[in-house]
Amino acid sequence: MDLGTVIGIVLVLALLLGAMSMGVGVGPYIDIPSILIVVGGSIGSLLISFKPAQMKNFAKVFMVAVKPTIEDEVALIKKLVDFATKARKDGILALEGEVNAEPNEFLRRGLSMAIDGSEPDTIRELLEIDMERTSERHRVNGTMFSQWAALAGAMGMVGTLIGLVAMLLNMADPSAIGPSMAVALLTTMYGAIIGNVVGTPISIILGIRNNEETLIKEMILSGIMSIQSGDAPRVLEAKLLAYLAPKDRVSQFD
Repeated sequence: MDLGTVIGIVLVLALLLGAMSMGVGVGPYIDIPSILIVVGGSIGSLLISFKPAQMKNFAKVFMVAVKPTIEDEVALIKKLVDFATKARKDGILALEGEVNAEPNEFLRRGLSMAIDGSEPDTIRELLEIDMERTSERHRVNGTMFSQWAALAGAMGMVGTLIGLVAMLLNMADPSAIGPSMAVALLTTMYGAIIGNVVGTPISIILGIRNNEETLIKEMILSGIMSIQSGDAPRVLEAKLLAYLAPKDRVSQFD
């Protein structure tokens, strides 16, 4: 669970609700027509913008931001160094049992190809294609949320115009002006809340998650290439430590 993301969303919503409660209360800020225009309209526009299969994963993608799969980079380096040590000592075929039980699919696939005797260029090409396509899918998923932020803001403006038109058409009836003005203002507020509390922040954190996953895969690819070429474990470790921040570069050989 990413506490930063969860706490951030809860904190913003709590502050907004608290500020409303200190004024006229939360009730006046709830308006069904405004919710239909902004929430319903923006989701409908998303259905037009993306394929059904992509929208089907909307909630799942949101959970990636809230509860990501975190790979321990230091533990990964140690694992690859151990693989390199065993491969250098007993041959790369000796890794077959451990590789078959490896939970990281990317690492398992790459090392399996190396054990099967695939050419280094072939392994690199296939794994780089995998990295590229996976990253592209993640970027599209992030775009769903950035697009939702934009569409919610646009629907907020549409709702504002609807409310203003209704108000101007009922100027002779003072009792109709208030509800129309509420729609005009609340739609803008709902659009801003969706865009700035959920849409844009989730899109940004998904981009960060994508970069983190790509970095891990680049480390794995570098490690696989070193193991296949027979590099010394110390050399492999030095290559992989270069991916980390200087403060995290602690060698197990020191």
